[in-house]
Amino acid sequence: MAELNEIRAAKAAHTAALMSRPNVVGVGIGRNVKGGVQTDELCLSVLVADKIAIEGLAPEALVPSTLGNVPTDVVQIGTVLANQVPTGKFRPAPGGVSIGHYQISAGTLGCIVRDRTTGDRLILSNNHVLANSNDAQVGDPIIQPGGADGGTVANDLIARLERFCTIDFGTDTGSDCGIASAYAGFGNAIASLLGSRHRVTVLQANPQAVNLVDAAVARPIDDSDVLDEILNIGVVSGTTEGVLGMQVRKSGRTTGYTTGIITTIEATVSVNYGSGRVATFENQFVAGPMSEGGDSGSLIVAADSQQAVGLLFAGSTQSTIFNPIQAVLDCLNVEI
Repeated sequence: MAELNEIRAAKAAHTAALMSRPNVVGVGIGRNVKGGVQTDELCLSVLVADKIAIEGLAPEALVPSTLGNVPTDVVQIGTVLANQVPTGKFRPAPGGVSIGHYQISAGTLGCIVRDRTTGDRLILSNNHVLANSNDAQVGDPIIQPGGADGGTVANDLIARLERFCTIDFGTDTGSDCGIASAYAGFGNAIASLLGSRHRVTVLQANPQAVNLVDAAVARPIDDSDVLDEILNIGVVSGTTEGVLGMQVRKSGRTTGYTTGIITTIEATVSVNYGSGRVATFENQFVAGPMSEGGDSGSLIVAADSQQAVGLLFAGSTQSTIFNPIQAVLDCLNVEI
């Protein structure tokens, strides 16, 4: 077993060469992890942005398993960025920062996804962040930062709404019920005679309406204005299914980088969107309190890999709720 002084000497001798390798972002002294368990063996920790399988690396990118008598351990820590307030303006903008439809307050830029048909890069977030809870039109301005953080269309336009998964709130203005329409017509006639400006609208109620995702994508005005990486997490590649007890993390506009544990799966939840609108969602994940208002749209990522698990869209002081990522990608016809 190498002694501390030997490892310090190895660090001094090899740091420059190790740091010149692609993907290496740091070198330090740590304890070797074997089979996912930290041992008591001291080693030279080689910090990388992404842990890549050996067969996927060029010979010059490989980190030797030992340097003399000193063992090495490759540790993934993501892309290291200077700490910046996620409510500020970023160009290029990573995931985890403030964004929003020009008529909302602000939410979070989740990550960059690729259109399955064209391969184009698109911004992923929630419907209620990018599409104003169904009330937006394709092509509407998306600003970064969001309006609550000082963003304006004139100065901070970053994208335009591309498409969104419609949220079913259980009501529809397209009712063809004759009785309801007659009642509304009579009521509106009386209101007009009395000088009232209020009118009755016929809504078709559907209490069985359920949703799977709250999601939307926007097309960047300039492709170079957005980054594939997420603030304090790095580049995410691929997806994984969430399971009970799974440790997860996110980077969001309000609370920044936080972690949590999935406590409930396959949940059916009612979410209050304000203005009397409530939507029911099925097959959702619930984690502990790892978010606050404005974190909506954050990508939920596995704690032990760079794989996406879900898309954060709701929560309370005791919980965080997110859509399964595969349902999000399928609805929007995109890939991470």
